[in-house]
Amino acid sequence: MATTRAHEKVLDWVTSQLAAGQLTIGDRLPAERTLAETLGVSRNSLREALRVLEAMGVLQSATGSGHNSGTIITAAPEQAFGMAMGLQLASRQMRPEHIFRTRLLLETAAVSQSDPAQLDVAAINDMLDAMDDPDMPIQGFLRLDAEFHVALSRAAENPLLSTLMGAVSLAISDYTLELSHRLPDWQATARRLQREHRGVLEAMVEGDGAAASERVERHIRGYYRETNAEA
Repeated sequence: MATTRAHEKVLDWVTSQLAAGQLTIGDRLPAERTLAETLGVSRNSLREALRVLEAMGVLQSATGSGHNSGTIITAAPEQAFGMAMGLQLASRQMRPEHIFRTRLLLETAAVSQSDPAQLDVAAINDMLDAMDDPDMPIQGFLRLDAEFHVALSRAAENPLLSTLMGAVSLAISDYTLELSHRLPDWQATARRLQREHRGVLEAMVEGDGAAASERVERHIRGYYRETNAEA
């Protein structure tokens, strides 16, 4: 019989506790000694298991003392998905064009099915206003760009869609940054992207899913063509 690894024991325990309502997202795990005894694993094995689950986005370690310390249950599956896709890209089992096509499918579906009432318009406009700063480094712009697109996808009220969008952004962040640095006129590109961002948002606010889907597809295809033409 296969031996259950420590991180699987911890994950199974967390899953069962969540399902039973004994734990919720944001709760802290029991003290290390208590949890190790509960699960029948050594404290060293438990620590390694917690590190694995933290990399998977299941847990987050909080440094400090007293109430602010401990290991917190989180919900960040995009971290694990993004890492897995990044490894697939690095090993050439997956190509950037596969990510591009997947992003098209995900995001056009998300914006076409969005509910304008679910858009955090003020927060999204704050992102866009920050991205208007011509002195913002490319890396900062691209980070906010990724957050913008994930924020739009949340309006579809499908957490799997927004999680996958976040994972895709994580997986290709380094690749996108490298290609963007090669563009001959980044400021011109940034201004065009911002016009397109606002056009997509406008269509979504107006509840025109078809126009939003068309605009976001044109936006993604245009940037992909531009960056890959210069690569």
